[in-house]
Amino acid sequence: MASKKTPVEKNSLKSEFLHRFKANPFVFIGTIFILILVIAAFVLVPAIVPNAEKNQTDLTFGAYDKVPITYVPGNYFARSYDMVAQNRQNQIDPNNFQFAAYQIWREAFEMAAVHTAILQEMKQSGYTAPADTVDREVARLPQFQENGRFSSVLYNRLDSNARLTLWRQVQDSIAGEHFYSDVMGLLKPTAEASFIAKMNSPQRSFDMVSFSVDSYPDSEAAAYAEEHADLFRTVHLSKITINSSEREARQILSSIQDGSSSFEDAAKAHSQDSYAEKGGDMGIRLAHELTQEVAEDADREKLLSLGKGEYSELIKLDSGWAFFRAEDAVQNADFGDSSVIEKVRSYIREFERGRMEDWSIGEARAFISLAGEFDFNEAVYQRGIEKQSFGPLPVNYGNVDLYATLSSFSVQELSGSHVDENFWRTAFSTPVNTPSEPLVQGANVLVLYPTEETDAGESGFESIESIFSSYWLSYMTEQMIRSHFLNSKKMEDRFFETFFRYFMPQSN
Repeated sequence: MASKKTPVEKNSLKSEFLHRFKANPFVFIGTIFILILVIAAFVLVPAIVPNAEKNQTDLTFGAYDKVPITYVPGNYFARSYDMVAQNRQNQIDPNNFQFAAYQIWREAFEMAAVHTAILQEMKQSGYTAPADTVDREVARLPQFQENGRFSSVLYNRLDSNARLTLWRQVQDSIAGEHFYSDVMGLLKPTAEASFIAKMNSPQRSFDMVSFSVDSYPDSEAAAYAEEHADLFRTVHLSKITINSSEREARQILSSIQDGSSSFEDAAKAHSQDSYAEKGGDMGIRLAHELTQEVAEDADREKLLSLGKGEYSELIKLDSGWAFFRAEDAVQNADFGDSSVIEKVRSYIREFERGRMEDWSIGEARAFISLAGEFDFNEAVYQRGIEKQSFGPLPVNYGNVDLYATLSSFSVQELSGSHVDENFWRTAFSTPVNTPSEPLVQGANVLVLYPTEETDAGESGFESIESIFSSYWLSYMTEQMIRSHFLNSKKMEDRFFETFFRYFMPQSN
């Protein structure tokens, strides 16, 4: 099965276009020209019928359960493309032509993929739309109506191939409708809409302050550095790695020590790591960074004890054997240097982040104590920090769009909180007009202050119940069906490769 590239496509497509355009200033004109040729070719491709001509451009963008998903004029893919292109025509201009074309083709492909999947699943379930049902639906099509009745004259104006194609399209449409009817018929228990609506209550409004973990002060970083000074010693080493055998590694080390070969030449000729081309030079490293090269504490300490120009013994690594040369003796860090303190902060952020969070939690507790002594707003004023407000909203885990969502309030510090159970528990268990306990959320520690709790009321319930029953449930079901098929193991998505092969000229 081909890997699915949709998330990558959405994030990198514009960069891909820009890269190709910068490499070739004529790409834009060339792309338009090729698109015109391809569209012209589509007009000449015969309709999808058993006797269609062969050897046309193969615009197969993938397959579902080994059934190809191919663009052919007149088929479901083509009709979907026409519909999407018509809907988006006002969004296309010369500045976004290529990207818009990509989006239109991608949307049409996904529609065709889901359609193919549904038909295949219905086929495997043993369902085929009865011929008399298909005949009745064909007879009701607007193009065959005259004075409100079916006209055999209008119908017979179509050639036999066109009638067969149309008949099969109607048959497929009935199968698709039957699939959705079956799925939707399993939904909507009578009490469900009422239950869902009542989840819109109670609602709370909040004030909030935040303490950034990255505000961890230099004084704290410096104190940590003094306590763990050995981690931030600097050393300049060179390295040779031999993956074949200990014996060969020892022979190479001996040849360097007896002067028959230089370290640099031996590294370039024999070393099997990323430093070989530099003659083995690893550059200046902090002591803690050596863990990336040497796992054992004892071995690292031996390296740090080397004098300038001295060689280490052979050290066993996962990848083989290595030995080192000290280009300089180890140096103690200067914690008066701001660049060194920044390196210490980076180390704490990566390996001791709990210290930074503990500091921010301490700041939050100091604020809570001040708010208890005065009030929330006075504590905000005295600390000189920003207060943010959001709400009202109910408990809405996952940002379900039936209700007010956290993201609708555009509070950056709440990013990701919608799927954090601890956030919702804290937000709705803290008494109104009381600061919450400190709450770690990503790079911040929050203090929530519920200002009001209200009931949505009958009108709020009725509105959600109506939306849920008339639209939302069906829409979400369709989206889940779509996601299910597009991410199925039966789905083979080759859209990206096909699109770029035929629609994007390759620059040299």
